[in-house]
Amino acid sequence: MNLGRYGKGIAAGMKVTAKNLLRKPITTQYPEEKLNISRRFRGNQLIWEKELCSACSSCARACPVGCLKVATSRGEDKKLRVDSFEVDIGRCIFCGLCVESCPKKNLFMSTDYEKFSYSRKGFKLAGDDLAPSEKRQKSGYYSPENEAKLPKQTLLINRKHKK
Repeated sequence: MNLGRYGKGIAAGMKVTAKNLLRKPITTQYPEEKLNISRRFRGNQLIWEKELCSACSSCARACPVGCLKVATSRGEDKKLRVDSFEVDIGRCIFCGLCVESCPKKNLFMSTDYEKFSYSRKGFKLAGDDLAPSEKRQKSGYYSPENEAKLPKQTLLINRKHKK
């Protein structure tokens, strides 16, 4: 039995351990400390600006899963208007095709990644649930104007760690 071979392996392992022992920690305490996500992140919710919508339903036609439901009607002035706009994010695959197909650029992906529920009822969003707010921020996905407004992504390796 060659003991020198085993000693070299143990020494190499201890070298890696010692190198990482002296390094600053990069752990994030998640609920209290959150990192900035990528500017072009496709979040798990949609943001819809009702005022700009032309009621063309191209977003619903572009959805490969069929999780968007848009009901339209003609007003007295013969223009299309949106009666209801509903998204089932429990079925959504967050591909972004609905955002890309919108001719008026009034549909956006959000920066949210914390949507959860114990029942599927909480995953159906409609009307004011889709409006932009302070908590629901527009992502930079397919929108360079929004991308410039968002903070840079926090990388674990480059950030200043709080002790």
